[in-house]
Amino acid sequence: MLRKYQLYLIEDEFASHYFGRERVFFQLFKDYQQAHGELEFIIQRQIAYITKKLEVLKLHQLIQRQLGKTKGFKADHGAYTIELSGKLSMAKLEVYQDLITVEAEGSYEAETAFFEVLRKSEASFLAIDLEHERFGWLKPIKERKFV
Repeated sequence: MLRKYQLYLIEDEFASHYFGRERVFFQLFKDYQQAHGELEFIIQRQIAYITKKLEVLKLHQLIQRQLGKTKGFKADHGAYTIELSGKLSMAKLEVYQDLITVEAEGSYEAETAFFEVLRKSEASFLAIDLEHERFGWLKPIKERKFV
């Protein structure tokens, strides 16, 4: 079964404010997926407000540096794939300006490798699997120290 995630970098103030109520974010992204016309535009503005722009170059460098020597890792025009455990675990990651997509199948080993790298780079990545209604922080918020 193919798993598809969208990863958004949520502004810290919203991440901390909605801790424990991540379903609110999930619902917003789900509504956006189904919206048309003016509603789509309004929700798009809300998403832009609560998310941070990704530092694309920094992320590409980080992924290459952290995973570049991993057996089964390939980089192809800004898309990355990992095949682990004799192809029993596969994941593909693509970086865009406003989100990162991850597609994975098999065991969770390959996607976890990507998630580990990303959670080290930023504290408030939210992963959303719209199809299977799953969502969560790559780095649990309780670890963070807000001043």
